[in-house]
Amino acid sequence: MISRRNIRVKVMQTLYSLATFDQPEAINKLAVARMLDEKLDHVLDVFTVCVLYPVKVAQYAEMDAIQRSSKYIRTDEDMNVDVRIATNTQVIKTLEKASFNEKIKKDKLERFIDEEWVKKIYQQLVKTPEYSNYLSSAPSVAADKQIMQFIWEKLMLENELLVSAFSDELPGWEDNDELIIMLMQNFYKNSSKVDFLRLLSAEKKEYAHDLLQTVLEKEAYCMELIGPRLNNWDKERVAVIDMLLLRMAVCEFLYFPTIPTKVTINEYIDVAKQYSLPQSGQFVNGVLDNLLKDLEKDNMIRKQDRNAK
Repeated sequence: MISRRNIRVKVMQTLYSLATFDQPEAINKLAVARMLDEKLDHVLDVFTVCVLYPVKVAQYAEMDAIQRSSKYIRTDEDMNVDVRIATNTQVIKTLEKASFNEKIKKDKLERFIDEEWVKKIYQQLVKTPEYSNYLSSAPSVAADKQIMQFIWEKLMLENELLVSAFSDELPGWEDNDELIIMLMQNFYKNSSKVDFLRLLSAEKKEYAHDLLQTVLEKEAYCMELIGPRLNNWDKERVAVIDMLLLRMAVCEFLYFPTIPTKVTINEYIDVAKQYSLPQSGQFVNGVLDNLLKDLEKDNMIRKQDRNAK
């Protein structure tokens, strides 16, 4: 479900959390691995909640119909609320997904759904031309998916107050918002491939944990290699994240033979640009480029075709 770049970010965040501890060396491998798993689990939690929200909005149509038909003075419109969206194919398909229901029940994710927000979003929805067009058009799987995606992308993501509420009340949103948005895009493209109980394939999970443990185990050696390339930089002022990214990249150069060096450099430059200082991308690029030239000159880089692994 997520790319190696996303995994690199989670490993970096785990290493950064570890660096803030008073005695990081005292934390055993199992505890460090658990830290990484918890960060990945947070992604899955938030993603599942974000899938659930539009479903709840769609289902609110039935509640609206009941409330309006119960009025003391009712109009014809009150008596004929169209509730088609509540049971559209996208909603039913999501609700019938075993992993979705198990994830919600296991981690009690319903508690993150604010019913007031569900009502507000639904009330906004029924006023939109998109919803009117949906109700007036012939039923179709494509239209069902499109209206659910409209709820998420236009009525939720573009609602600054709701996004702010997510930041305050949905643990993990701020750290993972871009990743969640990408996962939601993929979900609406092909929801059948989504497993709400497993964010990573076995291969990617192995990569994540191998990278984390290698960076920790090879810290001293990596710093021996990186140190001489920092002669023109004040080592004390090098951002913590930049140093972590350099160590991660060096480990990929030396200990991950199926990852091309060009991919490693490009990926860590991008992560540095996004998560560190404005000049970090240029800094990481310069250090890694010089270091790689020396490692290749000393014949220390051993890469192989991924298919040969």
